[in-house]
Amino acid sequence: MTGGVQNDPAADISVVGRIDAVPSILEVCCRITGMGFAAVARVTEDRWIACAVRDEISFGLGVGGELPVRTTLCDEVRDTREVIVFDHAAEHPRFATHHTPLTYGLQSYISMPIVRADGSFFGTLCAIDPDPHHVSKPETVETFRLFAQLIAVQMDNEERFARSEAALLGERETAELRDQFIAVLGHDLRNPLASIQAGSALLLKADLGERAHAIARQMQISGERMTRLISDVLDFARGRLGGGLTLERQPAVQLDASLAHVVGELRAANSGRAIHFESRLSGPVACDPDRIAQLLSNLLANALTHGDPTQPVRIHVSAADGHFELSVANGGQPIPESARARLFRPFTRADASNPREGLGLGLYISSRIAEAHAGTLEVSSDAAETRFTFGMPTA
Repeated sequence: MTGGVQNDPAADISVVGRIDAVPSILEVCCRITGMGFAAVARVTEDRWIACAVRDEISFGLGVGGELPVRTTLCDEVRDTREVIVFDHAAEHPRFATHHTPLTYGLQSYISMPIVRADGSFFGTLCAIDPDPHHVSKPETVETFRLFAQLIAVQMDNEERFARSEAALLGERETAELRDQFIAVLGHDLRNPLASIQAGSALLLKADLGERAHAIARQMQISGERMTRLISDVLDFARGRLGGGLTLERQPAVQLDASLAHVVGELRAANSGRAIHFESRLSGPVACDPDRIAQLLSNLLANALTHGDPTQPVRIHVSAADGHFELSVANGGQPIPESARARLFRPFTRADASNPREGLGLGLYISSRIAEAHAGTLEVSSDAAETRFTFGMPTA
């Protein structure tokens, strides 16, 4: 290891692979630019190695894949440590005849340097597409810059964690450093994400073509998903750092409208899925309505992700005899008994390779919301259905 950067390609791929946020970062990079390929690459003097990849255009390069470094623009980024970005190579005075876009058939491109805290160059966060896209907007470039910094910070954090273990430092101290990073990540992502969401909202109001409208809508959906992810990591960090889950409990809340709004949002985002919503609320409930809506959103998103897509997701809400109950049920394969005991632990995901699963915090946050309301969140699962049931006092 030299200057804080590992020389082993397998180790480089491994350290990037351990950063849970990278798949979501690459997804957002594609969505905000409209480009079809994004990657985190390790770039040295003689090698270009893909450490993480999102490929929607069949570029054909997977994790561990290599390109001749001299054929890439990332080699120039390594030399200058400055971003290279263009919207349309064929119309660009420098890149119209440059060997990289000619070699790989590129029209739009961005490559942002990833520089470690000690000043050493690791590689790049890059995105490419065979079609022109407006990539050079200042807010897009700044978002890539922030993502590259976050990747570098997490790599530094992983290295500090390894050193802490080697030095037999206390587990609590190491966990606190990790949680502080999560809090910083969530906080610092909010400003560029707000810009992305505001921009996509303006685009949707404009007179766009069908394809451009679809891209803007996808940007908006991705922004909403990232907002939920950020809220989850901030809730997790507050809980772990001693702040606890914040509640604004109100004495008499009519929950029907809030819960119906959540169902409507997820119906719109999953138009091919059947969602049955039944509410039998006879009166107000003492609760934090935003937190109960968050709990429902997490449980419903979980059911849509893991349930059988050919079967409906069923939501039932009721209140009787001083007890409120909300349940979300889906068909599909039952959850193994061995997995149920850890479902409500943080960063627990059924399939860590699936970026749709997020950070594995949804069920954990839901259990904390239930606990904060003096309630319970339980799961039952068999061949007929998987059902999550939340219950709490109504007053």
